[in-house]
Amino acid sequence: MAASTPHARVETEPPISRSARKARTRQRLIDAALALIGQGRSYTSLSLREITREAGVVPGAFYRHFRDLDELGLALVEMGGVTLRRLLREARRDGIPPTDMLRGSVLVYKRFVEQRSLVFRFIAAERGGGSRILRNAIRTEDGHFASEMAQDLRVLGVMPDLSSSALRMICGLVVTTMLNAASDILDVPSGQTVQEREMVENFVRQLRVIFIGARHWRED
Repeated sequence: MAASTPHARVETEPPISRSARKARTRQRLIDAALALIGQGRSYTSLSLREITREAGVVPGAFYRHFRDLDELGLALVEMGGVTLRRLLREARRDGIPPTDMLRGSVLVYKRFVEQRSLVFRFIAAERGGGSRILRNAIRTEDGHFASEMAQDLRVLGVMPDLSSSALRMICGLVVTTMLNAASDILDVPSGQTVQEREMVENFVRQLRVIFIGARHWRED
């Protein structure tokens, strides 16, 4: 009598919860918007149907996650803010020596911009145009980043004679310079090491001018 063949074990994935499916679809919509931006589109030119088609969901599903395109844009702004705050933590963790602080910070920032290129392209474009709601949100994130930077500089004892408000103003100039430089970083063609080096040196010089001026700043 022939031996019975044992049944093959069928591997099944654990069921996905409703909240996990919802989070996954939300992320697909965000990724779809970034993918379209990566194709050279401006965020303000995107339509809801284009984004849902890119995400592979029906248009009606969009409203289960975002009220409108501005709210999706706010999620992208928040991603940029999280990236900038992570940048500060990275710089603190690396313990960049004071003599190399500017250059080291520029290189850390450059790496973050390259890793999050689509988010930074979105922020660079929306800072100067598009929706007023998104412009205001980006300004708010810029302010948070400048305040955290000022706190870090205070802890490090950098420019101790400056008041907190003056130090935040200086850090605001630094943040503006950094965000302006993001476009330059992203526009350098791959493999153009000379152009990349010149861009980094120019960025370092701009920051150095800000801090030299800050050291000579006299408040009323």
